[in-house]
Amino acid sequence: MRVLAFTCGWLTGPVSNFLQGEEGRLRAPVPCYLIDHPRGKVLFDTGLHRSLATDPAGRLGFLAKVFDVEFGAGEVVSARLAAVGIDPGEVRFVVNSHLHFDHVGGNAEIPNARIVVQRPEWQAGHDPRLARRNAFDARDYDTGHDVLQISGEHDLFGDGRVVCVPTYGHTPGHQSLLLRLDSGPILLASDACYLRRTLDDMHLPSVVHDGEAARASLRWMDGLRRSGTRIFFGHDPEFWATVPQAPDAIR
Repeated sequence: MRVLAFTCGWLTGPVSNFLQGEEGRLRAPVPCYLIDHPRGKVLFDTGLHRSLATDPAGRLGFLAKVFDVEFGAGEVVSARLAAVGIDPGEVRFVVNSHLHFDHVGGNAEIPNARIVVQRPEWQAGHDPRLARRNAFDARDYDTGHDVLQISGEHDLFGDGRVVCVPTYGHTPGHQSLLLRLDSGPILLASDACYLRRTLDDMHLPSVVHDGEAARASLRWMDGLRRSGTRIFFGHDPEFWATVPQAPDAIR
């Protein structure tokens, strides 16, 4: 099983968005991952909508005042895949960690995939009050795809190698992806754990949907790390600099 990491743009925003009470601004990567399993290709998150390359304010609304966007046409997820010889139409599953714009914005670029999302997240995305509270934009995820709503842990291929795991708290139904490589397990944490410091210090961002659930997810993640699982943090620029980029595979 091969795992490729892609940088699909950068966002610069207040450090407090990542670590409550901290000052300054942080330039953070927008990661996506391609898991090439013998039974099908899986994309974990899809990055930004292609319109953000030319008109971020037109797409993001008030969030354009929060984040500075660096995003070129070659960083659209479909272009990243094509650059390593993968047809976006061949992707079997898109696992969305959650429904924020920098994780589902490229869903429409992957035309034939089945979307895999936690049921509480999908329900929140279609509840007007919760969608507003969590800054969801249905244009990113109501794209006509077949959607598999799961509840809790879900083994995508039934062999234990690609497993969706609930890490609720950041949003109502956030999930991470546990991969069992030949070299050992890794957890693609996404926004359940923005930065290494988030986990080291149990330091939440300034805005979370459910702080108690977010802390519980971090404690579970810390247990995984202590048992030898490598954690791939969601938006940590220092950590990201150490991650092999496609076409090189994660080992």
